[in-house]
Amino acid sequence: MGKRRVLVPAEELDLSTVKYEHEEYNAPHLTGYALGFFVKILETPLIGNLVVNYMKKQNKFVELLQNTTIPETPMFKPEYPPQEPEKGVVDVEEDGKPEDRVEIALKCLPPYDPASCWTNETNSFRYWKIRDYHYAYRSKIVTPSIVAEHFISAIEEIHSKKPPTPLLVSFDADELRKQAAACTRRFEKGNPLSILDGIFVAIKDDIDCFPHPSKAATTWLHEVRPVKEDAICVSRLRKCGAIFVGKANMHELGLGTTGNNPNHGTTRNPHAPNRYTGGSSSGPAAMAGSIRIPSSLCGVVGLKTSYGRVDMEGSTCDAGTVEIIGPLASSVEDLMLVYAAILGPSPANKIILSSSSPCLPDLSSSNNLIAFGPLRLGKYTEWFNDVYSTDISNKCEDALNLLVKDHGCEIVEIVIPELREMATAHVVSIGSESLAVISPDYADGYGPKMTYDTRANLALFQAFSAADYVAAQRLRRRIMHHHMEIFKKVDVIVTPTTGMTAPKIPSSALKSGESNLRVSGYLMRFILAGNLLGLPAISVPVGYDKEGLPIGLQLIGRPWGEASLLRLASAVEELCWKSKKKPVSFYDLLKTN
Repeated sequence: MGKRRVLVPAEELDLSTVKYEHEEYNAPHLTGYALGFFVKILETPLIGNLVVNYMKKQNKFVELLQNTTIPETPMFKPEYPPQEPEKGVVDVEEDGKPEDRVEIALKCLPPYDPASCWTNETNSFRYWKIRDYHYAYRSKIVTPSIVAEHFISAIEEIHSKKPPTPLLVSFDADELRKQAAACTRRFEKGNPLSILDGIFVAIKDDIDCFPHPSKAATTWLHEVRPVKEDAICVSRLRKCGAIFVGKANMHELGLGTTGNNPNHGTTRNPHAPNRYTGGSSSGPAAMAGSIRIPSSLCGVVGLKTSYGRVDMEGSTCDAGTVEIIGPLASSVEDLMLVYAAILGPSPANKIILSSSSPCLPDLSSSNNLIAFGPLRLGKYTEWFNDVYSTDISNKCEDALNLLVKDHGCEIVEIVIPELREMATAHVVSIGSESLAVISPDYADGYGPKMTYDTRANLALFQAFSAADYVAAQRLRRRIMHHHMEIFKKVDVIVTPTTGMTAPKIPSSALKSGESNLRVSGYLMRFILAGNLLGLPAISVPVGYDKEGLPIGLQLIGRPWGEASLLRLASAVEELCWKSKKKPVSFYDLLKTN
């Protein structure tokens, strides 16, 4: 069995002994028929067990979980120590009306200047923002019904392209027209529900949005789990007047990082149609916004909120580590408005947030970070630079230098211990919790209807024992301790969002899927702390690589530190906005020219 490793208690770890090691997952890259054959082997009794156990050993799961003594007690859900109040913020009432929270968020933004927003004197690309739509509706430049027709035409064109780019897996043009007509009438009467009234929103296919089915991009989930009402976060947006265009494509069951989906078709990256959008939120990313991996690959903004900050009722993937609901947008100010609408914990999570009321940064006058003291940005240089292309680390470094120059930020060198242990704990936690949700349907015969890469993942997850899961939760407590110690020295941890830009889509992967753990490792390298520890994190575009593919900078905050992240992200966005490029695939729904 080999020598057993014994970890010292986390608080006794000597950081001077920590050595960074580049790690990659050892597994074959498979597509098409080869992937199908491999899955058949994995699902064959005895032989499959031998192959999976070999893969576990090769990737150090046995060494890190079974052959290691971990002194910490398990942490089955994120637990946080009390945090210092954030500076320069405005409190919002989580139990109040979502439209009231959105109004507070609106007052936190700089004044809206139609002249500067509607006249592009720099010739740089700029997405239309929520306030632009609201101004267009108020000024009768366009109506929500007209925009709806533009959207319907765009979707029909996109879905008819060769190769197809399926953004939505559930779409009803008549339902969309009905919502838009009601919104148009509200504007005609001069009483829109909020600044979000008439804003077109796509809902990821694992979040309930009645009357659309929730399939999580499978072909079968709606058969066993009918949708009877909106998810809580969707209902909050609906009260603000948001128009729901349908259910957005995604990686099946959220168990992948590329967005590949043989069931409904693979969404194409708007900046390069031969490349992935990233996953699991592939459809939302291509439609201008998503969580961190796809938002980085598609050049938009994505926020993952603190664990417990948003009520997740109505999500098909509701295990604690699997899916943390966060808003999506093409800009930080839009992100703030959507975040304000959806925030508010479930009753079960209110105890988690008992010492933290939600708040928003006050950006109404200026966003001078120096006013709140020098912001300390923690950077683990060896980890920061461990990327597929130096274009990524260089662009992120450029953004940090601008923050130092223009906002007086301080770069603090940090060490994050046990990164391989964190990755292992993440895989075991997310795998075990996903399996707990999916197993009943798998046992009922739906396994063969799942894609090959999903089945390959489940074969690995089934090999994790109860002891493995408990060991992973012991590691979670250690990793939490390490991060809380780091946050005593810094305000934010900075990394690239992903270790590579958008990967190419192999033609052989379109019909039968793809399994490429090396690519997944690069895409997930920097996002694990947010998932495993439930820390808030935001991705902001900072430029492009030599091939014109977007690069994102990730900001990881203290527990419940969303306001500080939004403030810093706004500063990054302002510093980098001139570099923004128009995507190859872009549709102007306002069509003002």
